[in-house]
Amino acid sequence: MVSGLFIALAASSYAAAQSFVSDPLIDKVVPYTAIPYQVDQHTADRGPQHGYNICNSTTEGQSSLCQTGFVNHLDDFCLFAPPELSTIGDTEGIEVAYCTKPGRGTRLIPEGTFKGVQLVKSPGYIQIVGFIDQTKLNIQQGDFGGELDSGGQDGRGNPIGGLVYSNNLPGSSGNDSFVQSRHWTFFIGGDQFCLKVCDSSNPNAGHLCEHIYDRIGCAYNAPNNAQQNVFESCEGEDMMPVGTYVSGGQTLTWTQPPEGVEPVPPYTPTPAASSNCVSFQSESLFAAIASVTASVSESASASTITSTNSNGQPTTITRSVSSSARGSGSGTASAAGAANTNDGVRAMGISIVAGVSGVLLSALVFA
Repeated sequence: MVSGLFIALAASSYAAAQSFVSDPLIDKVVPYTAIPYQVDQHTADRGPQHGYNICNSTTEGQSSLCQTGFVNHLDDFCLFAPPELSTIGDTEGIEVAYCTKPGRGTRLIPEGTFKGVQLVKSPGYIQIVGFIDQTKLNIQQGDFGGELDSGGQDGRGNPIGGLVYSNNLPGSSGNDSFVQSRHWTFFIGGDQFCLKVCDSSNPNAGHLCEHIYDRIGCAYNAPNNAQQNVFESCEGEDMMPVGTYVSGGQTLTWTQPPEGVEPVPPYTPTPAASSNCVSFQSESLFAAIASVTASVSESASASTITSTNSNGQPTTITRSVSSSARGSGSGTASAAGAANTNDGVRAMGISIVAGVSGVLLSALVFA
């Protein structure tokens, strides 16, 4: 089998450290019935939250700036991606939600985006991995992407203020009962994605959805058996926490090196055991988005949103999207994956530096 190693090198004109906030997003318990208009109230360093978290019929559409996502089932989940055609490294702080079903107040994922998707439900998390046409999600062709998560370089998350909910985690009582996942991680780029939302009540959630391995991509953060043109839902066991491996009978932990040093883990990741896999036809899974087309040239330069604030009062706000409002990058964004193979999203993506320029120079080394 041919394996690929993509090394993404980016020139960065922005390397200033971000101050870590005293109230990080990962610590914010936000019941689904009490979502604020914007969960992030900071303005320093990377600026204010770009979008909003209260999303409904008035915000739904392909210019939505909703930053609340859902991960429920194989036919019902959301991805975060740029509001306008760009790279992940250039917009990590302002990504918006794209979902497979209407009714979430978000943008809808265009028809033909998915080329194969695997969902694995384990005791500790839901993991979804897939092959995509990323240009339909406003991600520039050739961009090997990066990591988005509920941590972020300053604790505000990427996107800033991004919330994720599920009706398929412990604590949910049905389809309309959503529980928050405060620990989630998501890589997208290289025409692939992998996302993992962890059960926040699980004491190991922070390790299963670790945020400190942003430069080693899907292969290590979400080992999987996803395949091109296969759409399946499986049950599975929890993976070993990222960076943890067994050698010589001992359980060891590898730590990602600092920027400028190529991260080379001393172990090969192995997908956790899975069973009871059920295959589906993509047409039946994503019928709700069969008529949605990609409009990457469409600019969400301004949108008027009518919503309701925490006091139940209607609120109308006009939000704008411009290059000056984009996330500056932190120097920690990473490639999401590499070569598409029929053996799964296993190739390792590594980004040495990501910055405001968003210019990625990729090199492919075959082994």
